Amino acid sequence: MAEEKRVVELSDFEHRLLVNGLADFRNDLIRDEKPTEDVNDLLIKVIDAPKKKRFGRTSHEAR
Repeated sequence: MAEEKRVVELSDFEHRLLVNGLADFRNDLIRDEKPTEDVNDLLIKVIDAPKKKRFGRTSHEAR
């Protein structure tokens, strides 16, 4: 069975917050001498995630 994929839309601020949170968690694991491979993989996915191009109205305009 194929793995399900999830798509999460984040603002630039939310993206930075997520990257910093994962990096902090990774640092905690390193300090505690625990494996970091899963967090490393997720951190790379989040950092390399493509930006969605917005066309037309901006996110702050009323719909």
